[in-house]
Amino acid sequence: MRKRMNRTNLSLIVMFSLTLAAAPPAVQAAEFSEAELYLELNNTDGDLGIHSSIDGGAYSLLEIEDPNERVILVVEAAGRLARQGLTQLFFESAEPKFSELDPKEFFRRFPEGTYEIEAISLTGEEIEGSVVLSHVMAAPVGRITVNGIPAAKNCDAVPLPAVRGPVLIDWDPVTTSHPTIGKKGPVKIVRYQFFVQQEDLKLAIDLPPTVTRFQVPAAITALGGQFKFEIIARTASGNNTAIESCYTVSPAPPVTR
Repeated sequence: MRKRMNRTNLSLIVMFSLTLAAAPPAVQAAEFSEAELYLELNNTDGDLGIHSSIDGGAYSLLEIEDPNERVILVVEAAGRLARQGLTQLFFESAEPKFSELDPKEFFRRFPEGTYEIEAISLTGEEIEGSVVLSHVMAAPVGRITVNGIPAAKNCDAVPLPAVRGPVLIDWDPVTTSHPTIGKKGPVKIVRYQFFVQQEDLKLAIDLPPTVTRFQVPAAITALGGQFKFEIIARTASGNNTAIESCYTVSPAPPVTR
């Protein structure tokens, strides 16, 4: 009896092993090559928005769910575009002033936590991604100077700093979270983004977190007149805090011989 029981158990084990070996491997969903969801604060104008950058595909349908499993975005291609497929998506929400939408209400609309991004590929497979949204915003860059002159609070200030080239813009590194907006917490700056523009001319550059000054190229400064600049501090969680200001470049004095 004992021997028959052993043979029976052995047969069951062999059959179970064969069944496992014959079972198809589990299909894993593909992942996005890029999946970002982050907040951007314009500290000068007083507004907040939510931005996203997603890449990977090709897909015909994409959804984003918040931490409470509520769908906040649906993008569906139709017709010929559905057959062609989408691969990259970038969006910015509207950014009403704080007088229209209080920051506390904004943060309630977009709670902290994990947001799921899911898409259906052209072959019917799933593409997945997830990103953690944080309410910790960096403090704005401070003690900004233009050729040693304190920067204006905004571009409507009178008078604006008037300088001659070369133009060097300098600021203190950001080491703390915003004092009044968002959630307090540790902040790690991963880069500064610097922009300078005049009408249709715009220069943008990414700077490492150890660099807190930028000399505007001479070819741009030589144009003279009023320039607008923007400095964005980007945290490791992806959130941005921006400031804007302006300065004027006086014409160079005439050369005397």
